[in-house]
Amino acid sequence: MLGTHSLGVFAATVLVVNATPGVDMMLVLTRTMRHGVVGGIAAALGVSAGCVVHTLVAAFGLAALLAASAAAFAVVKWAGAAYLLWLAFGMLRDGVRARGPLAVDAERTASPGVARLFAQGLATNVLNPKVAIFFLALLPQFIDADAPAKLLAFVFLGAWFVVQGTAFLVAFVLLVAPLRRWRAPSGAARALNVGGAGLFAWLAARLALVERA
Repeated sequence: MLGTHSLGVFAATVLVVNATPGVDMMLVLTRTMRHGVVGGIAAALGVSAGCVVHTLVAAFGLAALLAASAAAFAVVKWAGAAYLLWLAFGMLRDGVRARGPLAVDAERTASPGVARLFAQGLATNVLNPKVAIFFLALLPQFIDADAPAKLLAFVFLGAWFVVQGTAFLVAFVLLVAPLRRWRAPSGAARALNVGGAGLFAWLAARLALVERA
């Protein structure tokens, strides 16, 4: 009815995309380890909200601007890289300040709040132009050329991606959350934060170097 096809292949593709480590997964992982299930799910829902934005942007053709305009692509790319560097700086600062054993209990690890963690997930996803280009490139492959309502088909596939991606990230949070009970030596908190800062800085550099397809 919507003019979509090969939905089984689409579901498998979405699973592979979600399971591939990247900025979104690393953010959800670090927020889960620091703030528990609630913090991880808040970040995951922020990422999912970002995917909703990308779906609507791509559906209405605005993502084509990023594919066609070097200036628009560069603005979003550098904004995303700067945001990742800001996250890296925050983790590095926490690592330098860390002195005691790795805090694994919710009461030992102060949470910045669900709204802020959600906003971090949203910003991390929205400020990644590769995600917009990916949606623009992937979804049309599963829409028939003679589909009666291409916009509706696009939104349907985008909604599928968001629902399946959210389920994956929530399952990922529940899987890694028990690791918070691990009691580590005093240097583990510092190493975790400094290592995370290095990872986000590397992701920022990789995003800054990406070119339009």
